[in-house]
Amino acid sequence: MVINLILGDITKTKADAIVNAANTTLLGGGGVDGAIHRAGGITIVEECKKIIKKQGSCGVGESVITTAGNLPAKFVIHTVGPIWYGGTNNEDLLLTNAYKNCLQLAVENEVKKIAFPNISTGVYNFPKERAAKIAINSVLDFLNTSSILEEIIFVCFDKENYVIYENILNTK
Repeated sequence: MVINLILGDITKTKADAIVNAANTTLLGGGGVDGAIHRAGGITIVEECKKIIKKQGSCGVGESVITTAGNLPAKFVIHTVGPIWYGGTNNEDLLLTNAYKNCLQLAVENEVKKIAFPNISTGVYNFPKERAAKIAINSVLDFLNTSSILEEIIFVCFDKENYVIYENILNTK
């Protein structure tokens, strides 16, 4: 099992699955969510609409899976990270659940290589270092229970997140 870190655009990442930091409507928005919907095309939107019709919204910490449309991946795993309210609304647990639920969906769909963005650290204002520690620890904990995944990629869109992840990974 390999953990890799890259600075770049997740929509260009070659993986079996990429993770979308979605909102509860699953219909796109800003940041990573908007970029994935734009690059992936109408197929992703249509599949998200079917999911919403079937189950209603996607709750915070939950995850759903669609095909990847025009993206270089096979799947997009959409997960809703928490908005940061100062740590008073179970944000750490909800972010942990978002990562673990993505990983569980990956295993269920025989994904070998999955790429994660920096969930909740944009407009949701989750503290970046805290979020990175949760991301890395959630992945490491999950990997103790599953041997199906072969590669985890953390894709950082900005240098600040990249350096944070690099520093944390170097201590593991």
